[in-house]
Amino acid sequence: MNVSQPAAKPRQRDHTPLADRMRPQSLDEALGQEHLTGSRAILRQALESGRIPSVILWGPPGSGKTTLARIMAHGSGRRFASLSAVLSGVKELRAVSEQARRESREGASGTLLFVDEIHRFNKSQQDAFLPFVEEGSITLIGATTENPSFELNGALLSRCRVLTLNRLEAAQIVTLLERAAEDEVRGLGALGVTWDPAVLVRIAEQADGDARHALNTLETLAHLAGEQAAREKRPLSDDDLTDDHLRRSALYDKAGEAHYDLISALHKSLRGSDADAALYWLARMLEGGESGLYVARRMIRFASEDIGNADPQALTVAMHGRDAYHFLGSPEGDLSLAQVAVYLACAPKSNRLYSAFKAARKAARKQGSLPPPLHSRNAPTELMKELGYSAGYRYDHDSPEGYAAQDHLPEKLQGTRFYEPVARGFEREIIRRLAYWRRLRKRHDGERS
Repeated sequence: MNVSQPAAKPRQRDHTPLADRMRPQSLDEALGQEHLTGSRAILRQALESGRIPSVILWGPPGSGKTTLARIMAHGSGRRFASLSAVLSGVKELRAVSEQARRESREGASGTLLFVDEIHRFNKSQQDAFLPFVEEGSITLIGATTENPSFELNGALLSRCRVLTLNRLEAAQIVTLLERAAEDEVRGLGALGVTWDPAVLVRIAEQADGDARHALNTLETLAHLAGEQAAREKRPLSDDDLTDDHLRRSALYDKAGEAHYDLISALHKSLRGSDADAALYWLARMLEGGESGLYVARRMIRFASEDIGNADPQALTVAMHGRDAYHFLGSPEGDLSLAQVAVYLACAPKSNRLYSAFKAARKAARKQGSLPPPLHSRNAPTELMKELGYSAGYRYDHDSPEGYAAQDHLPEKLQGTRFYEPVARGFEREIIRRLAYWRRLRKRHDGERS
């Protein structure tokens, strides 16, 4: 089968969106996914051999997931069925799958089932696919914008190949826009509108990798401003574009992978003392609709985990920033979060407090319920005094240095050092203080011996 030949062109209908009319009809028309569609790529080889596996197409909006699914369906020669996880449930899924099973038993070549937004099915709904995929009565093509590792159950993933689609580059989207502007059958060519190349570039750059959004913008602009431009005998230009034409929410899902990717990027920017990157990722999250209080909570944690006592003021700044944002709300309070981000990025870094507490917790779990030394315990009753509680305790304030040099760890752990500060920021001063206490301890130990 020659997979380079386009499918029959769909009949144009006035109400069909341009993005759907201009959908590539063959692998050769598809742009931006050469790792899947090239001459030696898995998708092309699967179509040429006629052995299409069950796959999950994972990529950002407008990258061509539905397009590739339709090309696979056309090239497979199998019965094609489609479901949207937004609109369908287990009832619809079972109806399609049972029909595929009946046809398979009657000798049909099987059904290729495309499920858009497959991540919106819950785990039990996803289980309904398993027996039909396992027996081969359906070949599943699922499309998702979410990381399959998080959103699809392991049993389904083990039966499918995950194919990752790339975000489209602006130059690739410009090519798609040029096709749409010139095509007189499927595109806008019949409208008689001419285009300044600069306007296509600007639309492509503002689309953020989403070909569908770019084509929708092109179509809107052609219908709203094209007629007037044609009367004035001029091309549509950058001056015809408004912010309303180009407005697009940043790619961000507060409950999905983008949420974790961006907060990770913010955290690592702060740790790497990159104030500019920290401001950018903070802005991306807030522009995407993330809760400012969530970001504030993560920066408060960062102040202790990655700065600690290298700058004890960092925790205070982070807490005040949280309070300011809570008081002002957005957008006024956004600047408070930006102030915190810059302060944390520029602060000296130390994870010694984090490491020390982690080691102390490990020791607490490993050693069980070790009792405090008797001298560290209170003795509010006569019985407790008779048992030796508080016996031998030396009151630190009674010593000239305010330090009595006693061990307060359980006997089994005495001498253990959990906290070893680093010589950065205020921890340099803490090193000096700890060294002072340790010199006093040696002196006291010598006097007692």
